[in-house]
Amino acid sequence: MRTEPTPTRRLDRVFARLDREPERPSHIDVPRMSRHRIVLFSATLAFYLAIVWLVVITSWLVRLDWQVMFFRPYQQWSGIHWFVDYYVVLGQRGPTAVMVAAWLGWRSWRQHTLRPLLTLGASLLLLNITVGAAKIGMGRLGPHYATTIGSNEMGLGGDIFPSGHTANAVVTWGILAYLASTPRARRWLSALSAVTSLGVGLATVYLGTHWLSDVVLGWAAGLLILLALPWFEPLIARSEVRVFELRDRWRARRRGRFTLPAPVPVPVSLTARTATADEAQVSWDASGPTRSPRSTLHLAPGSHGIRSERAPFSPAGSRRPPHSDRLPRGATTSAARPVTGG
Repeated sequence: MRTEPTPTRRLDRVFARLDREPERPSHIDVPRMSRHRIVLFSATLAFYLAIVWLVVITSWLVRLDWQVMFFRPYQQWSGIHWFVDYYVVLGQRGPTAVMVAAWLGWRSWRQHTLRPLLTLGASLLLLNITVGAAKIGMGRLGPHYATTIGSNEMGLGGDIFPSGHTANAVVTWGILAYLASTPRARRWLSALSAVTSLGVGLATVYLGTHWLSDVVLGWAAGLLILLALPWFEPLIARSEVRVFELRDRWRARRRGRFTLPAPVPVPVSLTARTATADEAQVSWDASGPTRSPRSTLHLAPGSHGIRSERAPFSPAGSRRPPHSDRLPRGATTSAARPVTGG
């Protein structure tokens, strides 16, 4: 009879696969915060702050935003509008997270480690915190909701600065290059993620949903997260160990739930006493007479007679043979017995 695999059995198979090789393969290196990376992070952070400052003071960058908005690219090149509508989905958080998580889940299965999935979760968490806080804090309105021509539209309750689509494309597709196993794969995936995120940012400008400065700041925000990930590698490693510890506790608890209780030991004195009684019963059955089991005796209601009037009773009948010359108790012996002799 074939039984369907339960979710618990499938989970056990996944963890069993991960347990086959407890150590990470030697050809997979974990990026570290090198001096070169620190320089890139510092330069990107300075560029991020410079973009914010240029928008706050309503500089030439804001005027460029208005010029691109009045150009209306979606009307100038209306023939590619259908393609851009589909292409911009590569920057939406939900679909891209599902696709990348499926690929990294397969990588975790092959490499016997949870690091790819945990790194993706950490990067998306950082993205939501940093980009979300910047959006709410600056409150810039988009091109479709602009109120005053030439203004920066800051502090009016909007949530488009920086561009979330662009930052999400940089982080989601860039994490594939960050987790690449070989330098060659890392270079190719870096170029592919850069082209993809660049296209997503320009697609939002084409559709008129973001200013050009929103897209530039989104690129910088996503790059900052990728460059800062090595600082979180020790935390990711501890989280992986913690997950496996919880798994082991859950397994131990599950095994204890289905284990039969141990038999209660019987005292030696009680055991010996019972054995002696059993031996005595066996010896009596071997030597004594065999008796039929007693049947239930039903007596009619009424007054009980005296002991002399009751006949002895046993399951097989009376043990006393009938004697015609035997008198009941209480009779005179001299009258019953004849006198013999002279």
